[in-house]
Amino acid sequence: MAQTNPASAVADITRNTELWDKIKFTFLCLVLYRLGSHITAPGIDVVALTDFFANKGGGGLLGLYDLFVGGGLSRATVFALGIMPYISASIFIQIAGAVLPQVEKMQKDEEGRKTINQWTRYITIALAVVQGWGFALFTSSLQNAVITPGFAFKLQMVLFLTTGAIFVMWLGEQITERGLGNGASLIIFFSIVERFWPGIFDTFKFVTTQAIGPFSLILLGFVMVAVVAGTIAITIAARRIMIQIPQRTMSRGRQREASRNFIPLRINTAGVMPIIFAQSVIVIPGAFAQFSGNPFMQQISERMQPGTWLYLALSAVLIVFFTYFYTAIIFNPVDIAENLKKQGGFIPGVKPGAKTAEYVDYVISRITFPGSIFLTFIALLPVFIGSMINVPFVFGGTSLLIVVGVALDTMAQINQHMLLRKYDGFMKKGRVRFRGQSAVAGY
Repeated sequence: MAQTNPASAVADITRNTELWDKIKFTFLCLVLYRLGSHITAPGIDVVALTDFFANKGGGGLLGLYDLFVGGGLSRATVFALGIMPYISASIFIQIAGAVLPQVEKMQKDEEGRKTINQWTRYITIALAVVQGWGFALFTSSLQNAVITPGFAFKLQMVLFLTTGAIFVMWLGEQITERGLGNGASLIIFFSIVERFWPGIFDTFKFVTTQAIGPFSLILLGFVMVAVVAGTIAITIAARRIMIQIPQRTMSRGRQREASRNFIPLRINTAGVMPIIFAQSVIVIPGAFAQFSGNPFMQQISERMQPGTWLYLALSAVLIVFFTYFYTAIIFNPVDIAENLKKQGGFIPGVKPGAKTAEYVDYVISRITFPGSIFLTFIALLPVFIGSMINVPFVFGGTSLLIVVGVALDTMAQINQHMLLRKYDGFMKKGRVRFRGQSAVAGY
């Protein structure tokens, strides 16, 4: 089997003008995001805030939120809220589409989708204002964290953080529309990757100070490799349903046999989105409770800290729920049955139409359950490992799931662009070599 030369693959990408422009545009947007993630909002003593995260907040809900925004929360940057308000708003809209028929109808119409996008933006702004106010209350409660505390400082913080969240939302939409891949996922991807190297160096520092033994380090490495391998395996695994195309009469009375093909149903159709959705649902209320300063709300926040039984139970339930929920949103068995019927295809032993849709829905429901259980297992396993061996990679499972999943999705989009380019070349030439003869395409 011929092996792909990396240099040749890169050269092919650069020769594909459309793909190369998308990659450059995506990279530029991500650079702007990372630059903004290092611009500190005025009025805050960053040293006092980072000390709090290092001593108390680094392993809690705030630490999880800080992971998704690339450390912007612990540094009080203008992008401290990151893309999380936009993701939370998208969750609310998708849930509304699944519950309200009016919203579901709007999602299928072009003008309706534009209206829903505007609603998502408005909800994002509202969430950013609430979270910005909560962050201002939180920083004001810390000793020596705010230079001049007061109402003016809170308004100033809300203004900066809301503006930053709107700009990050705009960057994500621009990447999705004009760049390569899903903008929100890529922003979280690069936020997490930036934290990998400091985490690795901190781990080796723990080893040199004998806070972590060699066996614990080996165990941590094994868990990380296993999570990556498991994520890749569950991402590409699929259940193939065989379909057949009926016989057609060719020229001169000859019969062509029914062609056979397969419908690949992925075990984890939802990808990494259930993890992101579940963590967003857990982080937002918990972080708001911790920001509020209310003793009762803070007790609830403490009970939802990572590693507690309530956090683990909620995470497991939400991951399974969002796996089914997101699969139901992006995968429609009725559309598959209708398209298959229009092409004259059928599943052997299953009647076309409604019966085909029921069969496909039955299969996807069965294979989604083990996928959701596996997703939950590898997402929560590092939490147990981290609490046992006391390492800084408390959220390694979630981080690696997102990184691996987004990387695979981005590579798949690059391959799709390259494949379409080959098809364009085929159509431009108009002729194709077939068994040593030149044949006109289409005859």
